Amino acid sequence: MSSAAADESDAVLENLIAKEILPQTGNWEGTEEFLNRIVQVLLKYIKDQNDRDQKILEFHHPDKMQMLMDLSIPEKPESLLKLVKSCEDVLRLGVRTGHPRFFNQISCGLDLVSMAGEWLTATANTNMFTYEIAPVFILMEKSVMARMWEAVGWDPEKADGIFAPGGAIANLYAMNAARHQLWPRSKHLGMKDIPTLCCFTSEDSHYSIKSASAVLGIGADYCFNIPTDKNGKMIPEALEAKIIECKKEGLTPFFACCTAGSTVYGAFDPLERVANICERHKLWFHVDAAWGGGMLLSPEHRYKLAGIERANSVTWNPHKLMGALLQCSACLFRQDGLLFQCNQMSADYLFQQDKPYDVSFDTGDKAIQCGRHNDVFKLWLMWKSKGMEGYRQQINKLMDLANYFTRRIKETEGFELIIENVSFARIPEHLFLVRAFKDSKLGAC
Repeated sequence: MSSAAADESDAVLENLIAKEILPQTGNWEGTEEFLNRIVQVLLKYIKDQNDRDQKILEFHHPDKMQMLMDLSIPEKPESLLKLVKSCEDVLRLGVRTGHPRFFNQISCGLDLVSMAGEWLTATANTNMFTYEIAPVFILMEKSVMARMWEAVGWDPEKADGIFAPGGAIANLYAMNAARHQLWPRSKHLGMKDIPTLCCFTSEDSHYSIKSASAVLGIGADYCFNIPTDKNGKMIPEALEAKIIECKKEGLTPFFACCTAGSTVYGAFDPLERVANICERHKLWFHVDAAWGGGMLLSPEHRYKLAGIERANSVTWNPHKLMGALLQCSACLFRQDGLLFQCNQMSADYLFQQDKPYDVSFDTGDKAIQCGRHNDVFKLWLMWKSKGMEGYRQQINKLMDLANYFTRRIKETEGFELIIENVSFARIPEHLFLVRAFKDSKLGAC
């Protein structure tokens, strides 16, 4: 936008407030001017974010940050120009998670097709609880999950699932369904008439498993951490020993969680061996593949999740390895119908059974939420842009990069590889010299 055009746009927006554009008035010119300026802000941000010479973050401590922006809510409406300037400030002072050199948690760059899907999702602004309010998106969600069920190794005609606001809630869905399957009366009576339950997860698993145990009234202390080996994988023998010990102490084991791609080490628990133990002791077998689920899309690397098809439930976050925008998470179930049984509250002001369509497509009674955000459109659009072959190539490239990085860490003095999944530590020079000295002394002995 030229300087003259920018000045003209500023003059228009400075004299407008929100109630003077659509939908409150028919002022399409003002509406278009405002939205075009917002799009320009976003386009500049995307361009700058992909410039390696730009900073990832303009860091300020909280006390200073509060002085750089006016975050207060005013008594009177601000002009649309001021809102545009505020948007620029927010993006300028935030973390650029799509920057090529951003390597912090969760965010996996900025996939522009997925981003476009999220823009369109916000514009559609619908809820995912009934077919009547979101017909295309409800069918889209079912179609996408069918692909995910197939990738896990389940029969799409018999499986079920729900998109959830993050992997932690997806894990909560799984544990709640596990309890309901074994003790359905707990839905109505709580923990009053059921035995003292306990569950199991790796000591390196995500904290949300223990959190789910606390939220469901089982208790965080009755979620037992199972030791891992030197590679961060759960030790199956330790799991079985703990199950037997809990039974002797009068507890009732009901749920075991394996991690496929642990949070810190990226480790994959031995799913087949844990599945055998769960079958032997009649435990619900859950796989938290929030991080590693994307590996199922690579025929060359899905062996890391061998046995996942035996799970009763799987958490899979496309916003991790697949690169969808936050948030995008699903909890998948091998058995259809259980989610309805577990979560159905039959609110007749929403989920009437005499609607003029197949009400089995209404998903609201499967969810613990009422309002549920549309998280599938951005994933569907992104998946269509790549296809199955594109994702195969993407996952394989990521694994090739991990192998390359592992090799370079091994070759570089001053770094120590902790686990082959590119978990490493930098050894400060003074400690490196101390270690070298000790090694030389031991060699002389």
